[in-house]
Amino acid sequence: MKAGTYVSPKQVEMTEREIPIPKADEALIKVSYGGICGTDMMIYHGLHPRAEAPLILGHEFSGVVEQVGENQHVKKGDKVAVEPLISCGKCAACRNGQMHVCAKLRYIGIDKDGGFAEYATIPFNRLHVLPESVTEKEAAMLEPLAVAIHTVRRSKLLVGDTVAILGAGPIGLLIGIIAQRAGAGKIFISDVSSMRLQVARKLGLEAIDARDLDIVQVVKEYTNGVGADVVFEVAGSQITANQMIDCIKYQGEIMVVSVYKKPPTIQLAAMHFREISLSTTRCYSPEDFTKAIELLAQNKINLDPLISHILPLEEIKTGFELMENPDQSLKILFQP
Repeated sequence: MKAGTYVSPKQVEMTEREIPIPKADEALIKVSYGGICGTDMMIYHGLHPRAEAPLILGHEFSGVVEQVGENQHVKKGDKVAVEPLISCGKCAACRNGQMHVCAKLRYIGIDKDGGFAEYATIPFNRLHVLPESVTEKEAAMLEPLAVAIHTVRRSKLLVGDTVAILGAGPIGLLIGIIAQRAGAGKIFISDVSSMRLQVARKLGLEAIDARDLDIVQVVKEYTNGVGADVVFEVAGSQITANQMIDCIKYQGEIMVVSVYKKPPTIQLAAMHFREISLSTTRCYSPEDFTKAIELLAQNKINLDPLISHILPLEEIKTGFELMENPDQSLKILFQP
């Protein structure tokens, strides 16, 4: 089979692999679509602490069941989405139903071969049979959608709140979509990519070009100097680490979604004087993933504006090169 493989830093190739043989607790999936994530880009740059080459990348993917044992909850021909988190089931977090913050959390596509291939073997308990109304293309974006749902559900966002989102990548835009559905009033989103800001405007968000305008100043003017009720930091830079504190109102809440590659300097004194709350968020719970499927099944969300490219797996190098330029790409899907 064809497989999109991480070979070494800044080197991905389409290689030939044997079709994997599923274990007793696994199904063989014929992959339909797989999306490049920011974490894949970390691996691509050799910055991920666990991913080891050679590795078939891809943890955002969907497919069709090709081979399965008897008496399982999936059957041959089922359209499925893959929930790629693998938890230990034994640590304190897992015992308390919080598997997504498992002390030994692993990912399909990071810690074991993933979905940038024609076929993948997936444990039965990581598969979700899709409703008829959900397409396999949409299902390849369920994972980042679940991240956005988890982020907004963990926040203290209230109906009518003013929101600032720092970063208009796929996760930032999806947070904007979910914040709209949660009843937010005005939603500002900033970025330096003209392409991504254009998508933000189409989604009904107030797009701020960070090359020309300071989102802090824009939000302060809109709120008569008060600031946003909730800030979502999704860019992972020192600039946005400063902006998230300057942008928030007294007793407001900052949600840090980014995984910072370098520890930022945080203005704790400025937070202290205004009693600002800072929360973090990691991936999503099983309930969030289920909610994402439900929203798509009910046609409540249109993900098409976020897809900038659909490429054959043979063009895996092109896909990763495009992702290096935010003005040329947003969500890139491979179709094995």
